Amino acid sequence: MNPRLKPLAALLPLIFVAPAEAQQLAALDTIVVTATRQAQRASEILSDVTVIESEEIRSAGPTATINELLARQPGIEINQKGGMGTDSSVFIRGSNNSHALVLVDGMRLGSATLGSPAWGFIPLEQVDRIEIIRGSCSSLYGSDAIGGVIQIFTKRGDGPFQAFAEAGYGTWNTSALAAGFSGGASGWRYSFQLADKRGDSYTSVRNPANSYYNPDKDGFQTTSSSGSLSYTPQKGHELGVSYLFSDGWNRYDSSPKAKDYKQNETIYGANAYTRNQLTEAWTSTIKIGKSADDGQQFTNGVRGSDIRSEQTQYQWQNDLKLPIGTALLAAERVEQSVSGNVNYVLKERSVNSYLAGWTGNLSDHRLQLNVRKDDNSQFGIKTTGMLAYGYQFSSNWRGNLSYGSGFKAPTFNDMYWPGSGNPDLKPETSENREGSIHYETTSQHASVTYYHNDVRNLIEWAPNSSGLWMPSNVARATLSGWTLAYSAQLDSYKLSASLDLQDPEDTDQQKVLRYRARQIAKLGLSKDFGAFNIGGEILGSGRRYNDAGNTQELAGYAVVNLSASYRVAADWTIFARANNIFDKDYELVRDFATPGTNVFVGVRYSPK
Repeated sequence: MNPRLKPLAALLPLIFVAPAEAQQLAALDTIVVTATRQAQRASEILSDVTVIESEEIRSAGPTATINELLARQPGIEINQKGGMGTDSSVFIRGSNNSHALVLVDGMRLGSATLGSPAWGFIPLEQVDRIEIIRGSCSSLYGSDAIGGVIQIFTKRGDGPFQAFAEAGYGTWNTSALAAGFSGGASGWRYSFQLADKRGDSYTSVRNPANSYYNPDKDGFQTTSSSGSLSYTPQKGHELGVSYLFSDGWNRYDSSPKAKDYKQNETIYGANAYTRNQLTEAWTSTIKIGKSADDGQQFTNGVRGSDIRSEQTQYQWQNDLKLPIGTALLAAERVEQSVSGNVNYVLKERSVNSYLAGWTGNLSDHRLQLNVRKDDNSQFGIKTTGMLAYGYQFSSNWRGNLSYGSGFKAPTFNDMYWPGSGNPDLKPETSENREGSIHYETTSQHASVTYYHNDVRNLIEWAPNSSGLWMPSNVARATLSGWTLAYSAQLDSYKLSASLDLQDPEDTDQQKVLRYRARQIAKLGLSKDFGAFNIGGEILGSGRRYNDAGNTQELAGYAVVNLSASYRVAADWTIFARANNIFDKDYELVRDFATPGTNVFVGVRYSPK
């Protein structure tokens, strides 16, 4: 047996222990939108999907960042240069940080200059639900979705008026406050949330020999809000608006040392939509939105770079019920612009897109077809497609096969950053193939997925012989591997586990891509004791490399976290979380600090 498959063999007896009477599919009530752009049952989806519900988001604690929460999910790893708010990246299946397209309520969020969002400033307090699609999604969403899509859903109101609030305090003088209300009546639905999070944190660089080293406290603060309002004048027709806003700052270490370096960051996304069921078979959705990322760098109070990027988005989607299956026809336009005090050669570009799709069930067979044409004002036309097939072997067993092509246009920074941009860069392209087996009951879900994603012209930033960081097209990269995932709700126990065995490789150089591990393991377990809940998780990663040449090794590590909560009254809960309880010393980026043991306690008011 292939030695890398032995863990799978060992897990099989543990995974398939469902009671004989549990013969219905799990998650029948879980509806996923991102995998097809249409509402679909999780048990019928042909993609590799994870859904993070509001309960898991709350249990992560008010001080958790969205990338920390994502790091606990299958197929995802992160890196970060210090504490809260500092530069961080999210890698899906070993792909680049810029290969994870982030959507908020269906609209793009992120920097057009960096190609990714400011992860540390996405406020988890404003998030109600997250859907993660692993694998190429360019045929649905266009550029940037080579590795997958992470869609964030903000909170929505429904039912009688409800208010909530929470407050807490922890290590490094970290404090968090959040409050809001939601409800709905007479066709109206509304919600509003406001949160503030701040702390002293710890020094970003830990190695005294590093030229960035400065043993100070690199604190942070983030203030955020979100809201929504919608009206349904009659069944099948809805008009609404929603927004997400976050503003904050963090301090960091840089060179020359012993100076005060500070980053200010403001991000927002807002949209207005109308959804109309025009006939029994035809639903039309028109959405207009805008997102922005405004970043400013300061040294000893003097402003340095000031970069603002905006994305204006227009969407018209039509969902058509057919005698067999459902069709999708849509048109989109994205306008990207950059302003500020950095002299980019090109400051605007636009993309006009058209897409079509079909999903349907034929007895025990499932099919999904998608094709998309993107006309980029800078790079011309790119066409991507997807073909997926699934078969229901029995009430508990199903299998999927899929092929999808993808692409990613270089960012403004990739091509035009003064002194290091590379105007000769080509768009990245990809071909992803994957297959999976799923076992599902009313209480358990287990899956084994194999994927192989060939990426050509992969863009990687790395230092040249003079130490200057510059981007270049790696001739070819291969992102392949296995993801084993398991989740269960067994009586009062809740269990989740995953194992990733991956090969994210620069094929020409036969080197592992920077910051990616070949082995990643995660385990979470919690139990209810009446009003009391206790849980724990273990996150483990194999060794990684800090450089493209694989000469600077970052050791593997494992951290253990604990959480507990107690419902003292019907609407009141006290909670606590302890991270890295064994004070594991490890690095995600060479010479940069990671959090040691830290504790946070709080109280939450949340009517049921």
